[in-house]
Amino acid sequence: MGMFKRILKPSLTRSFFLFGPRSTGKSTLLNEMLPESAALWIDLLDPDTERELAKSPSRLATILEGELASNRKRKWVVIDEVQKVPELLTVVHKYIQKSKFFFALTGSSARKLKRNNADLLGGRASWFELSSLSHIELGKKFDLNLVLQWGSLPEIFELSDEDRYRFLKAYANIYLKEEIVAEQLVRKVQPFRNFLELVALQNAQIINYSKFANDCGVDITTIQSYFEILIDTLIGFELQPFRLSIRKRQRTNPKFYFFDTGVLNSLLERKQTSSKTKEYGNLFEHFILNEIRAYVDYNATDTKLNFWRVDQETEVDIIINHTIAIEIKSTDNVVLKHLKGLKKFAHTGACSKQIVVSRDPMVRQIDEIQVLPYQDFLQKLWAGDIF
Repeated sequence: MGMFKRILKPSLTRSFFLFGPRSTGKSTLLNEMLPESAALWIDLLDPDTERELAKSPSRLATILEGELASNRKRKWVVIDEVQKVPELLTVVHKYIQKSKFFFALTGSSARKLKRNNADLLGGRASWFELSSLSHIELGKKFDLNLVLQWGSLPEIFELSDEDRYRFLKAYANIYLKEEIVAEQLVRKVQPFRNFLELVALQNAQIINYSKFANDCGVDITTIQSYFEILIDTLIGFELQPFRLSIRKRQRTNPKFYFFDTGVLNSLLERKQTSSKTKEYGNLFEHFILNEIRAYVDYNATDTKLNFWRVDQETEVDIIINHTIAIEIKSTDNVVLKHLKGLKKFAHTGACSKQIVVSRDPMVRQIDEIQVLPYQDFLQKLWAGDIF
């Protein structure tokens, strides 16, 4: 997994949190930046280490004092999966204040930290999020159809298709077992399993909380808590609606997306998707949105991402900073009917740039709307030329 050069490289001038879903390569990245010769590593995925420190978080102070007394002079401490023992952050805070160490703290869930009111170090540590591999990190290994089907977790690119399927299936099961059950995030596992299957079917669609509640046999409050769990454990994210009127914005629910197309397909047990299907179009939209989110996260830009919808026939997939309208179509021939939402949004007066991203091979202009092949769009995005 170390063969990919990651764009995200936290500065080693101050402590930081590095969060991201399981298997996105957080430990691999930190091993490259902070090998054991340069940092003391504490791995909370090791059951004995977790048990020892959970029983007595002050034991961390003893370990750190031992490190200070040694002759190794390592100024960095890496704590892997820190959410497993949130109480350690009080000790970490103390040693940062004393300027005795820098800390790199990884995690695949912010749930426990939020729920336990954990010490988040009072602004003394930067916060970064690592995604699945972007197309620019994949380089020559990037293949659109492969990424749409199998996603872009680093391990995927070392496996055969059959092993990819097994890996992603196990990934979903491990998530349920380790993140949900072990952390006791839900009281009853079966309704949550049912919810997970349903939310995969509804990926990239506006959330209908009442329908989810009816289908899962639980109340709306429970469904809302389930979505919070998916977001806090970084398995998915919400895209909020854009409305010129605050009152109208409050009436529209967000859309939900899984963080990785391969994980989504695994939950749906979908091994193949034809380019002419609605499912393929949804995956293509999902992929472009993931690229935009990765660019925003890695470049620490203060960027707002929304979608805009008037009705079922009139929608724009992504509105960036309230002014840049992007429609995503998997077609290889963009025509006027694909532009309806963009043209309608232009009439609001909020629009400064309109783009259709597609598999169309030609860069061209239709009225005021730019038609960009996805390759050109991604190149411009990562060069900072879209926003």
